[in-house]
Order: sequence, then structure tokens, then C-alpha cells
Amino acid sequence: MALADKQYNTLARTILETGGTKTDRTGTGTKSIFGHQMRFDLSKEFPMLTTKRVAFGLIKSELLWFLRGDTNIRYLLENNNHIWTEWAFKKYVESPAYFGPDMTDFGRRCLDSEAFNTVYQAEVKKFEEAILSDETFAAEHGDLGHVYGYQWRHWDVEQAGTESVSASLHIDQIKDVIEQIKTNPDSRRLIVSAWNPADVPNMALPPCHTLFQFYVADGKLSCQLYQRSGDVFLGIPFNIASYALLTHLIANETGLAVGDFIHTIGDAHLYLNHIDQINEQLAREPFEGCQLVLNASEKSIFEMDAADITLENYHCHKGIKAPIAV
Repeated sequence: MALADKQYNTLARTILETGGTKTDRTGTGTKSIFGHQMRFDLSKEFPMLTTKRVAFGLIKSELLWFLRGDTNIRYLLENNNHIWTEWAFKKYVESPAYFGPDMTDFGRRCLDSEAFNTVYQAEVKKFEEAILSDETFAAEHGDLGHVYGYQWRHWDVEQAGTESVSASLHIDQIKDVIEQIKTNPDSRRLIVSAWNPADVPNMALPPCHTLFQFYVADGKLSCQLYQRSGDVFLGIPFNIASYALLTHLIANETGLAVGDFIHTIGDAHLYLNHIDQINEQLAREPFEGCQLVLNASEKSIFEMDAADITLENYHCHKGIKAPIAV
């Protein structure tokens, strides 16, 4: 059994058996627990779930998008990645610029009504085509605000300048933490934060992954992520693999081997409309684990593209569809 499945199944079963029912921002409702931790030894295998297909291509392009410091979905769409489209689309249809059919609560309505889903899919297709073909439209409606990539690479600070005028400066947290790992690996300050209180009101989605910390011991790099909120069926399988990949890339950049990825979750929840899906997944027999291969390990982390990152021996069950709560 893949180690990722073992840890993940324990989390899901704990929520099903002991989780409390709560209301939530989306109106869907959840079963949740507070405070759960998983640990994955990256030297043994790469933590991809096998009880359903996890789209590694999307994980790669999203992480590379973050590392570019990008916040516009145009790059993702150019790489056939649609996972952030609904957040940008939601901002668009709630803006004065939108004059199409009513898209209120589209996430739920597209599942309840085949007729509405046809209209919704057509509107999303037009939206994505406009993002790809019209730079002005993309700049206005494709940007998600100061989400992960921006905070990682362009953390805003204000510094008092001459005549008491504040000048805006930026901190490149990724470059800084790489340099710290190389020059001061015993530091307890190897931290990258995405939770900037001043920017939260301007974000399409305030960061679920609030901060991550690196730790160096015995020539190995480990990483711990603190995730304030985790959608266990749709999000957590993706998040595990994404930060495991980030740990590999940072380790490669700093000349270290990989250690552990520790995933600490605050509110770990299953949406109430994902219960049937998670039970179907838990009933499946896991496959063995897989391995990550960096095909261009000599490249800088900022130069790598998706083709440089592959998996070996990833075997899995088919995917399970479930609605996204937006």
C-alpha cells in the first residue's frame, strides 16, 4: 500500500467517525475535525494517492505558476490547467463587466440542473477563451489578487522614505529561504508565509496554506506546511503532492537530499456533498507507491518546466468526480 493512502485514509475515517457538522462560507456544510498531522518520508516514495487518480500535470503547472510569482490564470490555461478558473470566473460574473445569464451559486446549480450546466459550461468556455485571446481582458478578469505566488515572491512591505513618503518594497521569500538554507541551515527561521492580513480582503481566496517551514538535518531537507483549512476529498490529495514536490525542488536547488514532508491541518473537513465519494474511495484497494524523477536536476528551480518533472510507476484507480465549493 502506498504510504500516502495509509495516512490519508486515517484522516478521512477520523472525520467520518468523529467529525462535527458545521456550516461554512459556501453554504454546503461540512464534517470537520480540528488539528490533524500527517508525515511522509519522501526518501521512500512520492506521496501520490492511488485510490483515485490525482492529476500530477496540474500539480506541476500550478506549483511552477506559484514559483513564477504569477497570479493570473492565463499561464495556467496556456498549460491546460483549469483548477483556478472558477475563482476568477466567480469574480467576473459578480462584477459590473458581466452581462450574461445569471450565474448565482453556479457550483451547486450546475450539478442540480443539466440545462443550467449547459449554459454554465458555455459561459466558462467563453470566459477562458477571452482570457487566452485578449490581454486586456486577462489583465482585468484573470488576476486573482495577491494569492500564493504573489506572497511567495513579492511580499509587500512599506518603508518610510524621504519626506515621510512610504515606498513600496518587495520581499522574495523563496529566493531568501533558499539562500538561508544554503548559508545557515541550522536556522529556525526557514519560513515562507502566505498569510498577509493586509492583503486578505483583496484576495479571491485567502490562503489556506498559511505558512511552511524548512528543517535541515543529516544532509536532508524536511518541510512542514500549516494549512488553516483543508478540503479533504478534493484539495488535500493535491496539497500533499504539491508540497512534497516543492520540498524536492528546494532540496535539489540547495544540494540536499529529501527528508520528510509534515502536513499539519487546522480545520480538516469533508463537504457534506462529498460523503458518498469519500466512502467509494475508502472502499478501494490501494496500489504500491511511486517515485519522483527530476529530469533536469541541473536546472535552477526558477528555470524548470513541467517536462522536467515526471513520476515513475504511478498506478491508480480512476478519478471520482465531486462538486467544488466556491
